[in-house]
Amino acid sequence: MKQTLAYYATLFYRSFSAYSTEELQKLGLNYGSLFFVIYTGKHPGCTQAELTRDLHMDWGHSQRSIEKLIADGFMTREKEGRSYHLTLTELGLKAFETAHDVFFDWDSKKLTVLSRDEQKTLLSLLDKVAKGNSFGDANV
Repeated sequence: MKQTLAYYATLFYRSFSAYSTEELQKLGLNYGSLFFVIYTGKHPGCTQAELTRDLHMDWGHSQRSIEKLIADGFMTREKEGRSYHLTLTELGLKAFETAHDVFFDWDSKKLTVLSRDEQKTLLSLLDKVAKGNSFGDANV
């Protein structure tokens, strides 16, 4: 089989998903909550519409995920004017730190076969591909 970027992306996705799920389950979160927590942690007071748009999510999925995060005590939703604003609770802030660490921890485990220069080159090239293909905000 000829290797493609899609092939490697699938391998990495499976590995990262399994690793992050294992780490997040310690807090009672699942992989699907990862980006909601990270986005809200980086954009405190955001609206659900902003989060949904910026993460390229379906409105219904976003609504259900946010409702669950609120019910589980990770997030609050306060009405300000005509819109609701999302913030992380103390538990949510702990989840934000863990979720953020998951990315760096996984990278440090998986990229050990590359030198520091090779790691920088790889990430630089992937960033170029991501920005050139409108994959959304790579910094979310």
